[in-house]
Amino acid sequence: MKFSEIVQKLGDSANNNSLPDNDIELSGIAAIDEAASNTLSYIEGAKFASEVAKTGASALILPLDENLQAQAKARGIAWVSTSQPRLLFAKAIALFYEPYRPTPAIHPTAVIHPTANIGKDVYIGAHVVIEANVQIGDRVCIHPNVVIYPQVQIGNRTTLHANCTISERAVIGADCVIHSGAVIGSEGFGFVPIPTGWYKMEQSGITILEDGVEVGCNSTIDRPSVGETRIGKQTKIDNLVQIGHGCRIGANCAIAAQVGLAGGVILGNRVILAGQVGIANQAKMGNGAIAAARAGILKDVEPGATVSGTPAISHRLYIKAAAIYSRLPEMYQTLKQLQKRLGE
Repeated sequence: MKFSEIVQKLGDSANNNSLPDNDIELSGIAAIDEAASNTLSYIEGAKFASEVAKTGASALILPLDENLQAQAKARGIAWVSTSQPRLLFAKAIALFYEPYRPTPAIHPTAVIHPTANIGKDVYIGAHVVIEANVQIGDRVCIHPNVVIYPQVQIGNRTTLHANCTISERAVIGADCVIHSGAVIGSEGFGFVPIPTGWYKMEQSGITILEDGVEVGCNSTIDRPSVGETRIGKQTKIDNLVQIGHGCRIGANCAIAAQVGLAGGVILGNRVILAGQVGIANQAKMGNGAIAAARAGILKDVEPGATVSGTPAISHRLYIKAAAIYSRLPEMYQTLKQLQKRLGE
């Protein structure tokens, strides 16, 4: 694909560009440190300026930085600039790569209950099981070995990857993606202590995923004893995430791998949870709040706040405390000396 053609397809996101005398034919895309001739790469900011002199890429997506643009031009590298280089690079990837999507069909080994309602142009792979009164929208893609329990609803254009499980009465919106091994709507962890052990509380609620939600491999989203567990539209959930019964997650949240949410947690919109964050039962995080990696959240977090550590505190305070941590042995010796002097 010609570089000029790529720039044209990227549209208004590309602010300006520099073309060499001969328009370059690009064969693919690559990371900046792995790029070879005839590939397109990107520089996110001045921090990576040294890569311009080393890269083998024939074309670059650059930030609005005249110095970087001049360096690229001096090396004869074609470039296009934008205020969001990473976003433009993501759009460029889509010009070269199209995810695998099988042709609509129903594999003969699929087991589909006669009461299930299947939409138009649906793909159902080998050994899929679809139970009673399931509703599946148009252009849904269900890969092999998926199991869909009774009374599930799945919206248009949603993709269920191999070996995921959708438990009874779950509702999944349009344009969702559920990756392999994920379990949506499984029983919440509900047990009441009694003198002889535990009494199982039946989980009669439902799990709802709104439009555009993505759930990573081997993640689980539990249904509650009553009511609903709800994931807001366009929220993205990474691999190996546990979302407990009765949680309510807002729109456009991002939840990284190995996060664990206890029951009844409430997240506002645009909340970001980095890897291995743990949130205690019924804690709340306001709109736009951020939890750094491995934060342990035991109480509510205000909107827009960034927290770190366990128990989680303000990120700025945590950074100050972390700077002191390595000095604790030295400070302890100083304290002992002062105590000895005072004693004398």
